[in-house]
Amino acid sequence: MVRNGKQYLESLKDDRCIYIHGERVKDVTTHPAFAGIVQSYAKLYDMAADPANEMTYTTEDGTVANKVFMIPRSRDDLAQRRRAIQRWAEATCGFAGRTPDHVASFLAGFSGYPEVFGEYEENVHNYYKKARDEDLFVTYVIIPPQVDRSKAAYEQEEKYLPVGVLEERKDGIVVRGSQMLGTSAAVSNYLFVSCITPLKPGDEDYAVSFVVPLNAPGLKLYPRPSYAMGKESVFDYPLSTQFDESDSLMVFDDVFVPWEHVFVYRNIEATRDQFHKTPAHVLGNNQAQIRLCTKIKFLIGIARKITAMGGTDKFPQVQERLGELASLAATVEGMLLASEYECIFDKYGNARPAPRYLYGIVGMQDQVYAGVIKILRELVGGGVLQLPSSYHEMVNEETKDDIRQYIRATGVDSETKIKLFRLAWDVIGSEFAGRHQQYEMFYNGAPFVVRGHAFRNYGYHEPLELLERFLNSYELPKA
Repeated sequence: MVRNGKQYLESLKDDRCIYIHGERVKDVTTHPAFAGIVQSYAKLYDMAADPANEMTYTTEDGTVANKVFMIPRSRDDLAQRRRAIQRWAEATCGFAGRTPDHVASFLAGFSGYPEVFGEYEENVHNYYKKARDEDLFVTYVIIPPQVDRSKAAYEQEEKYLPVGVLEERKDGIVVRGSQMLGTSAAVSNYLFVSCITPLKPGDEDYAVSFVVPLNAPGLKLYPRPSYAMGKESVFDYPLSTQFDESDSLMVFDDVFVPWEHVFVYRNIEATRDQFHKTPAHVLGNNQAQIRLCTKIKFLIGIARKITAMGGTDKFPQVQERLGELASLAATVEGMLLASEYECIFDKYGNARPAPRYLYGIVGMQDQVYAGVIKILRELVGGGVLQLPSSYHEMVNEETKDDIRQYIRATGVDSETKIKLFRLAWDVIGSEFAGRHQQYEMFYNGAPFVVRGHAFRNYGYHEPLELLERFLNSYELPKA
């Protein structure tokens, strides 16, 4: 059965090794750097456990699980899955990028196309079922550290900078090294570890894929600075305090991985194919686009409400900018729905979102989000720079009358205006906001990488056939 928020919180009290600001975290559920996002994720689990939200399904094995683990076999399955993912995205306004449904999508894709994993196929099936039936929160680290990107993994100055195999044992393997960008790793249950960047012959020690619990001996997490710490109220920083999911450098100090948790072992081809030959990458990016669609709608809501509050929504030039936002949002949503409607079926019966439309919008994600933020900045104007330093000025007897008098709008009281503008600042100007602009820019890797997916999956035979038909319809005139 799907678990609830309380069960999720209890699962995090396992003596995992996290260091932040020079100190080891004693309890991730109560530490100020993580308490906000932990509570937000607990609410997601409560949502899924509530039958009214229709987020569960009966699996092929007769168990009941969250639809985010579903292996879609039809267009209707994709639609059901989308609605479940959208419920969670709406609960975080799209600002949590590594909710449990992201890597759940990858695991479903792995299990749905087993041949890629060869002798480790059964491990993949068994772990997928474990994660599904225990409702585990799995996140991933699939990017090596930025030490020298001009060199292959085996060419680095030291052998174990990216995570690689140190020792092979009868009962498993021992790994050493590091991986970057463990988003939500500090508050998840398991970590999927692999490499999505291209590997070369000679990189076999780094061509691995496995899962490991967050409290595994030798696994250490070094999160970036928290954007939630030091923010004393949700009113002042409504997004930072609730949805700062954290990103961590993961260090593997001779971590043991039993064979049953190994998916790929010293196999460069399988390391690549697990993402792109299986449905994993399209399902994971389908989840990501559902989230992005929700996030952009939320930002448009802010723009629409702020312009209406100030009366500028009646200006043609403002309506033009709002129209641009509408076009961007409709493009993301339309491509998402098109990828679902035009889904394709592989030989295992998996329904895959059509890659032409999915990667078409993935390739524009960095531009779309940056464009939305730029327009939102213009529409918000300087009002976000002239807010009281905190909510204290709004409740202090010596200051509250000034705030009520001078920071308001026609027909709108100061509390309502400041609340909205505080939210807008947390979207465009805070540290949290800056992280999100960078995060969306590199969500799927460098821009040339994501546009490469669009290039490979568009299907240029159609426009070329159209062109050739026209070229063949007329000839050079005779002399």
